Amino acid sequence: MKTIVHLSLACFLIGIVAAKPAENQPNGNNRGHKLSHADHFHGDGHNADYDHDAFLGEEEARTFQDLSPEESKARLGEIVDKIDTNNDEKVDVNELKLWVENQQKTYVFKDVDTQWTGHNVDGDDKITFDEYNKTSYSGLPEEELLKLDEAEQIDFKQMIRRDKRRWKAADKDGDGNLNKEELTAFLHPEEFDHMREVVIDETMEDVDKNQDGSVSLEEYIGDMFVAQNGEKEPDWVKTEREQFSTHRDKNKDGKMDRNEIGDWIMPRDYDHAEAEAKHLIHESDKDKDEKLTKQEILDQYDLFVGSQVTDFGEALIKHDEF
Repeated sequence: MKTIVHLSLACFLIGIVAAKPAENQPNGNNRGHKLSHADHFHGDGHNADYDHDAFLGEEEARTFQDLSPEESKARLGEIVDKIDTNNDEKVDVNELKLWVENQQKTYVFKDVDTQWTGHNVDGDDKITFDEYNKTSYSGLPEEELLKLDEAEQIDFKQMIRRDKRRWKAADKDGDGNLNKEELTAFLHPEEFDHMREVVIDETMEDVDKNQDGSVSLEEYIGDMFVAQNGEKEPDWVKTEREQFSTHRDKNKDGKMDRNEIGDWIMPRDYDHAEAEAKHLIHESDKDKDEKLTKQEILDQYDLFVGSQVTDFGEALIKHDEF
């Protein structure tokens, strides 16, 4: 998901002041939350980055980049021992599902705790929008704000509007402030059904470039991939075109309407953790007993960890409590 994880205006401002993003850069479907359904599938049916994120946790595996292959596999073996809660030397789908769920919850809880501390200026049991505004929007020096060009100023105003809309949706008791649970909904709307409509709104705004109220095939592909310098379209993009026609555009009118967007980005009655656990077992279960030995997992090292992945990974060190 490519993430629905809240993109605050502070991050936006840091980006445009410190370094403008490259033009025409593929953005990879950047609304989705860390473990969103839209992130789950990519190319031949599954997104490898999603697998790494789901299994290790976004913050959990950063140490992997500093380890040799031998050390990484040894650490991965330690994770397998933690997942195998019944100590039968095999990991079943329920154990793997529980582990994936724990990674997501750990990420959400840590993120909310950090954000709560940063925004709750007076240390009480709620955050006012004024507190959020002062700690998110107003931290940029006025001279930097004046440097923004017209397009960036428009983006700035849109970010404020979007944050206010999401704030209102998260504020269940309607008092104008957010308690910690409401802040969790604000930061991680994918975890809350009552935030579904605002997630769809944001997705439509990001992907529906011509603002006709629907998402065409080209808008859908353009949100994930933009060819640069005559770059040939990779196979996974061709597969995504097929996915659009076969699965996303359910009424076969050549575009995704609001309901179809919702089914894509936040499907109802879909268990992400269970689907991911089943996928990992399917890809790694050599003897087809629907369980994974430690060796079967180590043999699929790239699936579970991947040497190219550097954003995931201290689970090996910090998950003794699990």
